[in-house]
Amino acid sequence: MKILFLSTFSIFLLSAFDPANSSAHYDKILSHSRIRAREQGPNVCALQQVMGTKKKYFSTCRNWYQGTICGKKATVLYECCPGYMKMDGMRGCPAVAPIDHVYGTLGIVGATSTQRYSDMSKLREEIEGRGSFTFFSPSNEAWELLDREIHSNLIDNVNIELYNALHNHMVNKRMLTKDLKNGLTLVSMYNDQQLLINHYPNGVVTVNCARIIHGNQIATNGVVHVIDRVLTPVGNTIQEFLEAEDDVSSLRAAAITSGVLDTLGKPGHYTLFAPTNEAFEKLPRGVLERIMGDKVASEALMKFHILNTLQCSEAILGGAVYETLEGSTIEVGCDGESLTVNGVKMTNRKDIVTSNGVIHLIDHVLIPNSAKQVIELAGDQQTTFTDLLAQLGLTSSLRPEGQYTLLAPLNGAFSDDTLRMDLRLLKLIMQNHILKVKIGLNELYNGQKVETLGGKRLRIFVYRTAVCIENSCMVRGSKEGRNGVIHIFRQIIKPAEKSLREVLKNDKRFSIFLNLVKDADLDDVLSQPGEWTLFVPTNEAFKGLTDEEKEILRSDKNALRTILLYHLTKGIYIGSGFEPGVTNILKTIQGSKLFLKTVNDTLLVNEVKSKESDLMATNGVIHVIDKLLYPVDVPVGNELLLTILNKMIKYIQIKFVHGSRFQEIPLTFFTSKFKVKPNIKVIEGSLQPITRKEGTRLIEGEPESKLFREGETITKVIHGEPIIETYTKIIDGHPVEVTEKKVTEERIIQGPEIQYTRITAGGRGDTEENLKKLLEEDTAVRRPKPPKKAQGTPRRRTRLVHP
Repeated sequence: MKILFLSTFSIFLLSAFDPANSSAHYDKILSHSRIRAREQGPNVCALQQVMGTKKKYFSTCRNWYQGTICGKKATVLYECCPGYMKMDGMRGCPAVAPIDHVYGTLGIVGATSTQRYSDMSKLREEIEGRGSFTFFSPSNEAWELLDREIHSNLIDNVNIELYNALHNHMVNKRMLTKDLKNGLTLVSMYNDQQLLINHYPNGVVTVNCARIIHGNQIATNGVVHVIDRVLTPVGNTIQEFLEAEDDVSSLRAAAITSGVLDTLGKPGHYTLFAPTNEAFEKLPRGVLERIMGDKVASEALMKFHILNTLQCSEAILGGAVYETLEGSTIEVGCDGESLTVNGVKMTNRKDIVTSNGVIHLIDHVLIPNSAKQVIELAGDQQTTFTDLLAQLGLTSSLRPEGQYTLLAPLNGAFSDDTLRMDLRLLKLIMQNHILKVKIGLNELYNGQKVETLGGKRLRIFVYRTAVCIENSCMVRGSKEGRNGVIHIFRQIIKPAEKSLREVLKNDKRFSIFLNLVKDADLDDVLSQPGEWTLFVPTNEAFKGLTDEEKEILRSDKNALRTILLYHLTKGIYIGSGFEPGVTNILKTIQGSKLFLKTVNDTLLVNEVKSKESDLMATNGVIHVIDKLLYPVDVPVGNELLLTILNKMIKYIQIKFVHGSRFQEIPLTFFTSKFKVKPNIKVIEGSLQPITRKEGTRLIEGEPESKLFREGETITKVIHGEPIIETYTKIIDGHPVEVTEKKVTEERIIQGPEIQYTRITAGGRGDTEENLKKLLEEDTAVRRPKPPKKAQGTPRRRTRLVHP
């Protein structure tokens, strides 16, 4: 009864006077195990045991609900929690385990082999006496797993070797699991040997990578923690291990070349995944030589194998991501008894403990992206792209010293028709997926233009959840290598070649819509530079309309413009650039709103499905629909027109308000370029060809007009707003941000050659009649001198007639 009281009182004191107890990971996991087993009675803990082994764990929630540990099925066991015991005829573990000195406690926790070796080595008297000890006792199974030769040496010299080995498991003060902080270094009672403590978030506590499998068994003169292996003395650093081991000579050479070897000799808590010589021999010779010949790449290679934290194998119960010294991450997991790195089983020797970390020998070399050539960054889903680059001779153009960006479509983007193309055409397509400059994902911005190896300029579109180049949007997986970056795309990128109008004109499906655009005087909108998104109904949308009904539709220009401009919005919006399942609201040029969302990779516009998305044009993008769109907030006041609209539009209810009229929509939203042809006829003789220059009609802003007369030359210049365009261009091998200024000006009337540009501001400027008058006035002022008569040559007359 006295022993029972002392045990209960000791546990009370240890828990009551240390509030930090509640924050220790081991104790938290133990508490969870109590909760899981509460139906089994008091003080029962639930454990998981890996099937086919004796390994048992107080599990995290993740392992518990998955029912696996290291990918292996785990069964559930119920045992008394540490410090408690069963009583006959009672549920659970209602009794407190008896408290004894350290020697007696070894028997209580079942560490009978350690108890026996304590007798043999004369350690028993010490651990039964006065003091405050922490004994990390190997389990009986741990002693059985010890190397036979080492075990024999200990037994053959019990007074020195065995005694010292047991002292190496002891610390001269009591340390509960809550006191075993992560990264703590304790000094053992043998020769001041270091004991490296790691306390992991999953509740695992290790001592020189030996896992505590039964902790906090209180003794009158200390505490006993049972561990799963026998500790051996630690002396060398990681650097000293590499210098001494012949099996890692290739890694040692890489460490020396990169300058990383010295780092591994400094104090720290490192984890080194050390490839063996055999692992290096698996690498293609050219790859290894290239990396070893490049100090930056070799340093990245070495640092990619090093973690700045100490990760013992027993603490890894599932996959976890860790940052390497190189800066990128690796996933370390387990598969049964083997460690895995990035999902691949590769360890052949674990937990080589040194004074500044731990080493795991692996049979694969880990190559970080930063040490790879850009073409090597492609994964399994981009093999068609890389194969085509090789077959078309484009791989050789990616020089190691250069800087490139690969825009790699997924394998599924290449149809059979594409792969059967003429090789010359296919090469042009592939060249447009290579940029001559290295541009990372965070360097891309909306409106940016980049130049390809094929000389095309591609437009960048940045949306809330997507980045797109022309018609194709990126998927996750961008990588940066030694000489470039690779971005992954859903589709083959198709640079725009034609304007919106030209795209519509070349496709018979849109003939009715295009004719209506002409009737509404909106042709210039689709022809001139800009950034538009156009939702175009096919001829199918107008099916069933008679010629008379079409004429009625054309007759009211304001109504026609209202309908057509509801299909047009400012800005370029790629279909796959919209966030899936979310309604996106766009304001149209007409003024009302369009509601768009993508469902199962299909674009819906006001719930109307787009039959084909992302037809790219130089001034916008077209999404094809088979129904006419109409703004629900705009009423119709003409019953005849209402009848026609209802005939085409059945998915919404169009409001009718008697007497309502469509408002005029001023064309103040676009800049138009067009040609003006002077009415000049040559009656007889010869005249220099007339050269016409494109100009700009600036709908917004007032132009500035000036008239200059200089000798026989008369020039009228009208200035408009300049257009400024910025894009990235490669000059002498270096990326340069180029800004081009396009000046929209000049009306020139000079000599017999007539050149001029018409510029109109706000829809008011010069009329055709004024232009003619200006030409006549300027011609009258000029009065050119007649040409000299050549000797023996008859004089020819030229008469200009102005109709």
